[in-house]
Amino acid sequence: MLNVFLCPDCSIMKKNILILLLIALTFTSCGEYNKLLKSNDYEYKYEAAKCYYIQGKYSKASTLLDDIIMQLKGTDKAEESLYMLAMSYYHDEDYVTASHYFNTYYTSYQNGTYTELARFMCGKALALDTPEARLDQSNTYKALQELEAFIDVYPQSKYRNEAQQMVFSLQDKLVLKEYYSAKLYYNLGTYLGNNYQSCVIVAEDAMRDFPSTKLREDLSLLVVRSKYQIALKSIQEKQADRFRDVIDECYAFKTDFPDSKHTKEINEIFSASSKRVKD
Repeated sequence: MLNVFLCPDCSIMKKNILILLLIALTFTSCGEYNKLLKSNDYEYKYEAAKCYYIQGKYSKASTLLDDIIMQLKGTDKAEESLYMLAMSYYHDEDYVTASHYFNTYYTSYQNGTYTELARFMCGKALALDTPEARLDQSNTYKALQELEAFIDVYPQSKYRNEAQQMVFSLQDKLVLKEYYSAKLYYNLGTYLGNNYQSCVIVAEDAMRDFPSTKLREDLSLLVVRSKYQIALKSIQEKQADRFRDVIDECYAFKTDFPDSKHTKEINEIFSASSKRVKD
């Protein structure tokens, strides 16, 4: 078994590393890789795949395992081969394929040797595949779902803290995506509609969904600015109420962020809005 390589900190069924390395050297000297690919001996391919894995030749290991994974199904090698295949893709930074096989492993072996780790690695692989914040965040939501499920299933896991940190990081990315959207709406102003109102909606939704976000001050500032612009551009009958709303937002901003570098701007908006209410 390859537990010592597949799960370095796992104490289950550990084997002598030296013996495995000697086996790896034997396979290295026997024939060429292309001969292995053409072989119909799936047990031989399996042993070769293990040795390639030991040597860090993950692409070769995954190619061989992909070729025999169905033949190994139902055998005593099935569980280890499936996890080793997932790890091979993970080490080769093919995170989408790795997450697929990690998911296949933990759904197939709910009490397997590597079930807890496979579930964690599935979320981690998905997290590593998420795009930068300006792009579509569908994969980020998938990674979050996987990691949050892992934390729920294994609340005492030694991987919990790392999983939680990844959750926070992914949430930050989602908030940043919303911030970019809100800022874009603000910059569009009244182009083809009331984009200021859209800015307010996006920013307030982001703060409601992620109340502890580090971007809360920036989002709050966009809300104040947008509501001020909405008030300025409102018809006369609605201006007083909307400027009062701006004043309330200014009070809330100064309460939440008393040391903000934007305090001067907020005070100017507050003063201008107060004058319009009196008028």
